[in-house]
Amino acid sequence: MPQNLQIDFVSDVACPWCAIGLHSLEEALRRVQGEVSADIHFQPFELSPDMPPQGENLDAHIGSKYGASPQQLAASREAVRERAASVGFAFNSSARSHVYNTFDAHRLLHWAGLQGRQRELKKALFRANFSDDANVADHAVLAALAAESGLDTAEALEVLASGRHAADVRAAEKLWQSRGIQSVPGIVINGKWLISGGQPPEVFEQALREIARQIA
Repeated sequence: MPQNLQIDFVSDVACPWCAIGLHSLEEALRRVQGEVSADIHFQPFELSPDMPPQGENLDAHIGSKYGASPQQLAASREAVRERAASVGFAFNSSARSHVYNTFDAHRLLHWAGLQGRQRELKKALFRANFSDDANVADHAVLAALAAESGLDTAEALEVLASGRHAADVRAAEKLWQSRGIQSVPGIVINGKWLISGGQPPEVFEQALREIARQIA
């Protein structure tokens, strides 16, 4: 029987390395199929919790936050695009892209987890944000992504309009920050082992095999 692992994937919808990390992890899990299986739970983290609902130009935001020049931003985008392509993810962000507030997306993800459709919605959100340049703070966009992920559109809209699960998301954010997660992605395995960053599949594969061996 495969060794089953519990994985908490702490991440933000607005984090390209989180999208890369998830696709890398999934590739690693395919490679160890039959030896290791995993239950993945997505945990919330906000890179820009004060971002207004209408969002901000991505280059302006990153440039202001880190003091990066337009040339540095373009080079960084190209590096991300190449890494994303290597794990089968289309990264199409450009100098015209925006970054949006992701709190409502995290609320919807919490609800999707209760419905057993969290991974489907998480991947749809990553695709919408980084492949399609969609506004992942817009409730109509979020509800459409929920429907794509096999969830009920009307209930998704009710969750978004009501503010449901706001306290759950805030509590989870505080919990993972209290456990030392200050940057994402943070991949926590069986509550004990931490793998940080959007690592290549080979790194995840090696870690999964070693952890499974240790707990066997």
